[in-house]
Amino acid sequence: MEINLFNILEILGTAAFAISGALSAMNRKLDVFGIFIIAFVTGIGGGTVRDILIGNTPVTWMDNIIYIYLIGIVTILSIIFRKKINYLKTSLFLFDTIGLGIFTIIGVETGIQNNLDPIISVALGVMTGTFGGVIRDILCNEIPVIFRKEIYATACLIGGLVFIILRKLGVEREIIYIVTSLIVISIRLVVVKFKISLPSFYLFSEEK
Repeated sequence: MEINLFNILEILGTAAFAISGALSAMNRKLDVFGIFIIAFVTGIGGGTVRDILIGNTPVTWMDNIIYIYLIGIVTILSIIFRKKINYLKTSLFLFDTIGLGIFTIIGVETGIQNNLDPIISVALGVMTGTFGGVIRDILCNEIPVIFRKEIYATACLIGGLVFIILRKLGVEREIIYIVTSLIVISIRLVVVKFKISLPSFYLFSEEK
């Protein structure tokens, strides 16, 4: 496996999402097998959907065994140090946000490398960033964050558009990666801290 910034970011994103999956599973009081399954699908879910859509098979985690070992190790560490985590919900949010920011740029960059239209590349970034969390929440019997009022996919969309703009301006790739991921992460932190959300619309008024 070639070691470059792109691959390092994918490893970091996979680890972050795997940890968020493990924490979510422990929060739902699943057994050890359940924890590993949730961690695994959260870590590779977005990337798998991305690879299938662009016809990149075998998908990344099947072609590079390092991802299996990585998810296994971070899951074991999450279980061992679970009592060190005083605020499970806060930790889950933090790792999910980090994974979201990193996987967004990975999805956009993958689309660009495959000569896809910039808009399609941004959409690919949104899917890569969010689908792991969607699968995690569904398996944990929760409404996926992407479908709630929280600004989640919108953060990916903004980050993806910034990525495309910076690339058009000729900014160095490494700087684009860092700036884009920080934008996505910052948006998530700010909107949650100040409870900013998208408007909701109802077809009928709820009867009391």
